[in-house]
Amino acid sequence: MKLNKKYILILVILLLLTACGFKLRGQISSLPFKTLYISAPDGNTIGMNLERAIGTSSTTKVVANTEDAEATLEVISATSERIILSLSGGGRVRDFNLLYRVRYRLFDKQNVEIAPVTEITLTRILPFLDAQILAKEAEERLLQKDMEADAIQQMLWRLSTIQR
Repeated sequence: MKLNKKYILILVILLLLTACGFKLRGQISSLPFKTLYISAPDGNTIGMNLERAIGTSSTTKVVANTEDAEATLEVISATSERIILSLSGGGRVRDFNLLYRVRYRLFDKQNVEIAPVTEITLTRILPFLDAQILAKEAEERLLQKDMEADAIQQMLWRLSTIQR
């Protein structure tokens, strides 16, 4: 009889979680269009990562040209910056502030703007030690990838709320 009570309790908890709208991180609602064309700056990985994220988490299909797309997502810019945040008493860098900025807009087949130019800015603090230069470079690359992934998730969440 104990075993049945455990299963019933687990089932009730799962039903309550689904009833409250709980979703795992990374899951998005479907985008409000069936096909999408992505225009991104050359030499930047955000376009490819956006395609991958939309393909794995949405029913929207990414197409290769604008004629086949209901909407076009134009990534205007995606830039990374490293700014000195603090210095030690000896004038050496203690912390860097990493910035990642993405600017994008969305328009339909008739070039009517659905979402105006929007900017997402993300920051991370990178403590720095001269003795760990190679490790800090690897950590910086990891933080940059994390910020790009976070920006993509924010873009997809914002795009999923658009009313057409």
